[in-house]
Amino acid sequence: MGAKIKGAGTDVIEIEGVKKLKDVSYNIMPDRIETGTFLCMAAMTGGHIKVKEVNPNHITPVIHKLEETGCKLEVRKTEIEIQAPKRLKAVDIKTMPYPGFPTDMQSIFATSLTIAKGTSMIVENLFENRYKYTQELIRMGAKINIEGKTAVIKGVRKLYGANVKATDLRGGAALVMAAMVAKGNTKIENVEYILRGYERFDQKLENLGIDIRYVN
Repeated sequence: MGAKIKGAGTDVIEIEGVKKLKDVSYNIMPDRIETGTFLCMAAMTGGHIKVKEVNPNHITPVIHKLEETGCKLEVRKTEIEIQAPKRLKAVDIKTMPYPGFPTDMQSIFATSLTIAKGTSMIVENLFENRYKYTQELIRMGAKINIEGKTAVIKGVRKLYGANVKATDLRGGAALVMAAMVAKGNTKIENVEYILRGYERFDQKLENLGIDIRYVN
């Protein structure tokens, strides 16, 4: 657009003002967390889906961890196809700055591990108080123990429907995931958190065969 900016990737960004900027055409990059969310949903439900218009390079650590759980992934230039096993295998995860495992995927992936075979360990290295959602999962039958920045998840065979509350954006999406496999109905409150980060979330899930609806 004609701006004079330097210092990208450093601690200091310098901008020199210009009289005018030019018009440009720009395509916003795909949302890597939404991509990872749908992949983990397929993994948790034993599904087989294809996620299109994505950039696989943005979620390489997530792809590798899904493969460790036993999922089969076909990664192409702008799409990812995933085939989940009947039951996932436990894995260990440590969140790191990009290009490491993203902290925004921590609650999403941890939820899929609540019904995995074995015991998983999650270490949250970036943010404090990011395990609030685990208390809601425990109400649904998950076995999770929090020790500082570490969550120890012992996989169970089943989760059960309950009335739960979303405590943040990704934690709310994680509860939707849990509800998809839980026995019985689940009611999730504070959905405004979820709607802030996912466009037409309910419609996309309905297209995948999930029985979901908003209730006033």
